[in-house]
Amino acid sequence: MSQKSNGFLWTSLMLLLLGGSFFLGAAWQNSDSSNPRVEDREEEEVPIVAPPAPATTAKTSSSRPVSPTGGLTNSEKATINLFENAAPSVAFITTSNLRRDHWSRNITEIQRGSGSGFVWDKKGHIITNYHVIDGADKAQVTLGDGSSWEASLIGVAPEKDLAVLKIDAPLDQLRPIPVGQSDNLKVGQSVFAIGNPFGLDQTLTTGIISALGREIESQGRVPIRDVIQTDAAINPGNSGGPLLDSSGRLIAVNTAIYSPSGAYAGIGFSIPVDVVNWVVTDLIQYGKVIRPSLGVELASAQITRRLGMEGALILNVVEGGAAEAAGILPTIRDRQGQIRIGDVIVGLNDQKVSSNTDLILALEKFKVNDRIVVKVLRKEELVELEAVLKDQR
Repeated sequence: MSQKSNGFLWTSLMLLLLGGSFFLGAAWQNSDSSNPRVEDREEEEVPIVAPPAPATTAKTSSSRPVSPTGGLTNSEKATINLFENAAPSVAFITTSNLRRDHWSRNITEIQRGSGSGFVWDKKGHIITNYHVIDGADKAQVTLGDGSSWEASLIGVAPEKDLAVLKIDAPLDQLRPIPVGQSDNLKVGQSVFAIGNPFGLDQTLTTGIISALGREIESQGRVPIRDVIQTDAAINPGNSGGPLLDSSGRLIAVNTAIYSPSGAYAGIGFSIPVDVVNWVVTDLIQYGKVIRPSLGVELASAQITRRLGMEGALILNVVEGGAAEAAGILPTIRDRQGQIRIGDVIVGLNDQKVSSNTDLILALEKFKVNDRIVVKVLRKEELVELEAVLKDQR
């Protein structure tokens, strides 16, 4: 190819390249004008587009509207008020034992049990069941405000399952519970049991008096009579707590439940407040129950049954006692070696005595220096004797 032809081809190629560059530059500029830069886009108003609505389904979930309350009934208000007034008087009691290590001789405190109790007076006396503190070396009382106090033992009455503790708490932290009476209670009457089971704060259970005049066996193996039966839930942790009437007054102390399994079964028993009142008074004053005494020694129930007798057979009379002064005769052996059966007590005033237990419980209803009529069988003849009761100490 000639030199002239080569030059023509070279020139044509250059023109094609320049033309292509021109058209590419124009296309780029058009692209920039149709798509502004980031800085330019930030100054423009970008329309806000709502997210698409979810597709409707056959089932929709929505909260139901809350119905307006009708308010508390008068009965509910009364119960709430009763609990709020009485709860500060109820205490939680924990007991422990002290154990000395055989090798190190260090003393360790081991928790024993727990129960409920309540404030009796402004002197810091706390009432609970005897079985709550039985066998313990130490007792701790936690009041309704959460404060805890080490308690000292004032007195116990195992035969009534009652005990009195004392704490040195300030007066403003002691809320004594109002005391009522139990001799006018009726079956069907509403009752309220407050306790502090297992330290879980005060609890309230309600019910009615199911029966009166029940009898249960105490820790001292002596029957407790005239016990109140209730269907208000009384669990083991409620032992020692108060049973209240609808006025918020103490009418009994919760003491036991009837349950083969150990859980609440709808039958609870409480010691009536009329018994609690005089027992606690004696425990605070003397440290034990002071009963009026006839000053007699009784034959065992087995002997009485073997002889075919009903009543309390007198084996011996205490010198200088009420029975000796009244002329009650003991059982003796005469000069011929024959046993002469003594008097058999069959009644005190108008109350029948069929056993030794009857006599013990009958005497509880009297006070020291009371003058009573003792009815005895003497050689199958009924004799009435007057006696002045004395202090059994």
